[in-house]
Amino acid sequence: MNKIKFIALLFSISTLSIQAQQAENDSVAEPQERQLEEFHVVHRAPGLIKMRSSIFDTQKLTKQELQKAACCNLSESFETNPSVDVSYSDAATGAKQIKLLGLSGTYVQMLAENVPTLRGIAAPFGLGYTPGPWMESIQVSKGTSSVLNGYEALTGQINVVHLQPNAEEPLGLNVYASDMRRMEANANASVTLNDNLSTILLAHVDNDTREWDRNGDGFLDQPKAKQYNVLNKWDYRNGKFMSYSLLRYLHEDREGGQIREMPDPYKIGIATNRYEFYTRNGIILDSEKERSIGLAISGSYHEQDARYGLKTYDAEQSNLYANLTFATGFNDGNKLSVGASFNRDNINEYSPLNLPQGGVFIENVPGIFAEYSLKLHDKIIVLLGLRDDYSSRYGNFLTPRLHTKFDFSKSFYVRASVGKGYRSPNALAENSYLLASNRALTINDNLKQEEAWNYGVNATAHIPLFDKELTLNGEFYRTDFSNQVVTDLDSDPHKATIANLDGKSYANSIQLEASYELLRGWTLTAAHRITDAKTSIGGKLREKPLTSRYKSLLTTSYRTRLKKWQFDFTTQLNGGGRLPDPDEDNPLWDKEFKAYPILNAQVTKFFRGWSIYLGAENLTNFKQQNPIIEASNPTGTNFDASMVWGPIDGRRIYVGARWNLQKF
Repeated sequence: MNKIKFIALLFSISTLSIQAQQAENDSVAEPQERQLEEFHVVHRAPGLIKMRSSIFDTQKLTKQELQKAACCNLSESFETNPSVDVSYSDAATGAKQIKLLGLSGTYVQMLAENVPTLRGIAAPFGLGYTPGPWMESIQVSKGTSSVLNGYEALTGQINVVHLQPNAEEPLGLNVYASDMRRMEANANASVTLNDNLSTILLAHVDNDTREWDRNGDGFLDQPKAKQYNVLNKWDYRNGKFMSYSLLRYLHEDREGGQIREMPDPYKIGIATNRYEFYTRNGIILDSEKERSIGLAISGSYHEQDARYGLKTYDAEQSNLYANLTFATGFNDGNKLSVGASFNRDNINEYSPLNLPQGGVFIENVPGIFAEYSLKLHDKIIVLLGLRDDYSSRYGNFLTPRLHTKFDFSKSFYVRASVGKGYRSPNALAENSYLLASNRALTINDNLKQEEAWNYGVNATAHIPLFDKELTLNGEFYRTDFSNQVVTDLDSDPHKATIANLDGKSYANSIQLEASYELLRGWTLTAAHRITDAKTSIGGKLREKPLTSRYKSLLTTSYRTRLKKWQFDFTTQLNGGGRLPDPDEDNPLWDKEFKAYPILNAQVTKFFRGWSIYLGAENLTNFKQQNPIIEASNPTGTNFDASMVWGPIDGRRIYVGARWNLQKF
């Protein structure tokens, strides 16, 4: 009997290619008979997935989306995303910050596999602590999210999912190098020890020690940096019991400042050590009734020794978090989740600055929560959530949240949400970029807990068009603060004052987005966002400084039918905005910054089991001129490296390779 093997590759929904190979059997002289031995179907999933069934406004960035750019770490994962902005916090330390819904990333709750992370003193540089090749996906949720994960999501959540121990690629390697001599290497290895237990080891090292000063101001455009990062993850499953555990260690050194030979050059040095663990355990009590119980416990220790010229800022933080959740379903499709949580932060800051409470912050927050998913109709789902927490620093507070989803049809649905969020400020850690200036820094005592309402509505339509699907999305979000910690850079150009809000503060965000597959393998996404963020400063409601008023994005990707080549291109137009008020008698910077473009491109060549990629960031070589105010005199009162609103390091060309061993 002759056998035939069919290998099917499905590159689009409408195209199926079958390749057959026939082996002859010389011992059989009868008419040939064909037998189907194997049939593999491979579908190219979209890189950016809008979670259609979720009641939350959530986007999922898959590995395919992350690989459209170099994506060296989490801070560089949003180059093709219209919702999240990433920028430098200053022109000296290399720290990056994100913005969502027109507000700083401090109002976004950061999660690692649904466990809170990167809090307090880890926040300024935390986006660089997760290497891109380690990530399986990123989930971005806008607005106040589930109360199960806490009360801190004022504008949204970003949840990072690492590569799994039972991944299809048991061994992988990713190397990267740029024309600025930044070099990185990442490796992952997973092992299945038995039917119940598997583990994965992730390792990362980067070295960026070349001195660059392209604008000739005597300061490094980027600090020299070294990072060593290792993570070990375990997955245990036995019947209805599941357990996931993680251990991690990171060490990083940053050196910035002046490069010219001077008797006493201005130098910046930041050394960081970070230790983390978490364990998530769950038991399925009744699969038919969706009844389960889960316990998550995590902890971290973060220490940092920093020097900004003659200023020192050393800090350490320990965190312990626990969450116990019980969930059960009902016959009508409704579901109830209840539980309790505990969070403890212990922060010690050492600096010659006059810090509130002497730089010692200890906060214990026990809390209880309940969330009920109510299916009112086949087309209407309502999610009600409520938390009751008690802070040892701020007392008792309630966190109510409401989410709704209306499915008018399978291709058109609307989400609406309203909810409250809180966060405990850590003023110096979150504004440590101000130490790279000679502004007199004042932090008021008795800073209040930040508190805001968030309102949002989102409409999505999937329209059949020429045998493909056009997806249109429109949304509006408003964040309205009751209490906020405001950094005032306007009242005095030589001072920075951190104090409680005195007046109003809000941010409105309107975004329109469209995506479509123009031709087989060729996708296009276009988006435009308008931001209106205002804060009361000096008794007046003013536009928030260093915030772009709008952003337009166009990204396109084309992959050839046999997945041999992929071409990616992204262009952004970032709208202008306001700068902090300069000195009227001696203005050293403008009152506003203008709109500027950013163009990125990448070409990837695929081979069996590996690929190489070549790309460029900021193709037009646009740079902010003189990002450091009075760089020639870092001891003078006008020296300020915090006036950053655009790129500071110009065009960057890079090359890299990815290799993965597939399971047999």
